[in-house]
Amino acid sequence: MLFPFARMGQFFTKLPEARREAALRFIRNQVVQNCVVIFSKTYCPYCMKTKSIFEEIGANFKVIELDQRKDGNYIQNTLEELTGVRTVPRVFVNGICIGGATDTHKLHSNGKLLPLVSQCSPPCKLDESCDHHRSH
Repeated sequence: MLFPFARMGQFFTKLPEARREAALRFIRNQVVQNCVVIFSKTYCPYCMKTKSIFEEIGANFKVIELDQRKDGNYIQNTLEELTGVRTVPRVFVNGICIGGATDTHKLHSNGKLLPLVSQCSPPCKLDESCDHHRSH
């Protein structure tokens, strides 16, 4: 027996929970450390549209490409638990999930996205004082 201390099934039920907890910690760290975080997939046209909106307003943002990460599926499952929605993009501004592509576009067209981003501490406009760099 490979794991004599674990009864059948115990090892496998613990592993997903550990991965879920790791995904939760990762999400929280990203959201706390960055004004704007976009959980995305490289091939998703809605994700591309959302990233272009933030580029258009000159905001600094962090992109997490789930399809390029080994733990991407766990992160996406955890995002669903946190936000109630599994689809990408999932966009967080100043620690709050603002939704996906449609929600982001609506905020932008109503002139509410830039003021929301400007409320970040520190502000996430592209300038020399911002410690974060756009990540793709």
